Amino acid sequence: MSNPTTLALIKSYYAAFNAGDAEQMLSMVSDDIAHDVNQGDRRSGKTLFAEFNAHMTRCYKEELTDIVVFADETGTRAAAEFTVNGTYLSTDEGLPEANGQTYRLPAGTFFDLKEGKISRITTYYNLEDWIAQVNA
Repeated sequence: MSNPTTLALIKSYYAAFNAGDAEQMLSMVSDDIAHDVNQGDRRSGKTLFAEFNAHMTRCYKEELTDIVVFADETGTRAAAEFTVNGTYLSTDEGLPEANGQTYRLPAGTFFDLKEGKISRITTYYNLEDWIAQVNA
């Protein structure tokens, strides 16, 4: 996979995210996708990735802006930096109670790619910043 192809794939992934198109997102990941969420356990496989996306859609409404995507020269690794603009819709287990609070925070994701698909997604953000915002 070339670098321009990698960049296009990651940009398409985020376009699908912003459109709320979970099926399109699923089509871009490998069957054995490794999904690491900030301060959480690794989820492996499309089924767990789809379940996570459904959970997120129920609890949060998010749009990513200021997206900048980087890729290595081989096209097998990439990273993105962006701003998460969100609304907390439904209380997520172990987190503060939701009542429509809005939040805005910087985040980043690292990707591995193989055979034209995303094979790893590792996302980081400042959870304490998010908690402070929804508790304000």
